[in-house]
Amino acid sequence: MACAAYSFRGHLKLAGGHGLYALANNHLSSSLKPSVSYPSSRQWSNISSNAARHTACHSHLIVGNSERWRSSLKASLEDGTIVAEGRITVLVIGGGGREHALCFALNRSPSCEAVLCAPGNVGIAQSGDAVCISDLDISNSDAVISFCHKRGVGMVVIGPEGPLVAGLTNDLVKAGIPTFGPSSEAAALEGSKDFMKKLCDKYNIPTAQYHTFTDPAKAKQYVQDQGAPIVVKADGLAAGKGVVVAMTLDEAFEAIDSMLVEESFGPAGSRIIIEEYLEGEEASFFALVDGEKALPLESAQDHKRVGDGDVGPNTGGMGAYSPAPIVTEVLKHTIMETIIIPTVKGMAAEGCKFVGVLYAGLMIEKKSGLPKLIEYNVRFGDPECQVLMMRLESDLAQVLLSACKGELGKVSLTWSPEIAMVVVMASEGYPGSYKKGTVIKNIDRAEQVSPAVKIFHAGTALDGDGNLVAVGGRVLGVTAMGKDIEEARSRAYDAVDVVDWPEGFFRRDIGWRALKQEQTANYR
Repeated sequence: MACAAYSFRGHLKLAGGHGLYALANNHLSSSLKPSVSYPSSRQWSNISSNAARHTACHSHLIVGNSERWRSSLKASLEDGTIVAEGRITVLVIGGGGREHALCFALNRSPSCEAVLCAPGNVGIAQSGDAVCISDLDISNSDAVISFCHKRGVGMVVIGPEGPLVAGLTNDLVKAGIPTFGPSSEAAALEGSKDFMKKLCDKYNIPTAQYHTFTDPAKAKQYVQDQGAPIVVKADGLAAGKGVVVAMTLDEAFEAIDSMLVEESFGPAGSRIIIEEYLEGEEASFFALVDGEKALPLESAQDHKRVGDGDVGPNTGGMGAYSPAPIVTEVLKHTIMETIIIPTVKGMAAEGCKFVGVLYAGLMIEKKSGLPKLIEYNVRFGDPECQVLMMRLESDLAQVLLSACKGELGKVSLTWSPEIAMVVVMASEGYPGSYKKGTVIKNIDRAEQVSPAVKIFHAGTALDGDGNLVAVGGRVLGVTAMGKDIEEARSRAYDAVDVVDWPEGFFRRDIGWRALKQEQTANYR
């Protein structure tokens, strides 16, 4: 299949005769059964934990829970784990809600000396979760490498898919800088749905039946033969908007014309995937990968449709919660055995080992109860990253550095047993056109609703008068923890209601599936 030779402008050619990359049995066992402990509920602090650690060096003061995290981490690491001898400076690439959440978690990491974020955003900077480097050109690999050398950066964590597909990881690794994120060749798992589907075919990874087209007439004939509902996808990166779930033939024809004739998504839509409509419940599954081994993260479930009741067009995500009740321990094992591990082995066998986070968008089929792969992303999801980072108790910097070094087999993860939920506040009109520069007030008051509330900034800036304004479609991720889904949901919406932003909107039903399942269980 030859990952390295794959071109986004050409068709993938499948080469035969490659053997599966064999994972050692002990690696497989450790990846399927991570050590998990259940520490007490955490309380959030708006004080920078790195600054707090420096203050605590000369006293017995404990700010937030950094000492508990430190001891919790030591307790959760197995014998033989390499523990960082010195703290490192981490550079996070990106400037959205996902990157804010990563900075938030890295800033709590005992092994992290400082967190830098390029370009970052005003919310990240004001929160103290990282120092933002707004003038660093992240599209220029030489500039990023030079910056890393000057600032003594010990690891780069790449958030968005764009720099990954463009090859930033390739250049950083070549320069000797540990980088968490796949090479451009491995990033084809997200950069081309055709590539991902062909990998699934070759390595027997369960996914929806499909065909690939560049000719609109042939695509329409296939749809006519298959009938509706059916799914039409742009092959390339389309900012989460290149998927149309067509409930009628006319909707499918319109999507085909939009992508192949009108070129609505540019080169990303010059090739399309048409696949069968799967009925069931969607779930997001994440695993850290070091090229050979995979370590599952906790589950999450997002809400893609823009409106309450899961209606309207797809978005990048209007909210999420973790864990997802539908992903049981048995199902997690099945996902690892049938989807994640075959993908890791397949990519290695094709000559492009994957290092980073695999984000599998899954459909748990209604008729079989088994998972099928809908798509892969090669970075943390947004807004799923926000709820995962809220629940993570481990030292994120140490874990990601272990992945960069191929040492995930020596690491285990610790998670809070609590539920985390994020409600996305978006600009009115999203995912279509929206007005920029609308003023947002009361953010600080909203975060003070509960110590368990944290607001992650995705699309904010300061105007000339110093007002916080919206400059994106999805703007804020109002996130909360709770002992159960009801408490987390109540805290999140209580905080949302305090935010003063007339030009913003949000869904009122985030978490409804988990809430329904919890209520059903309680009734029984």
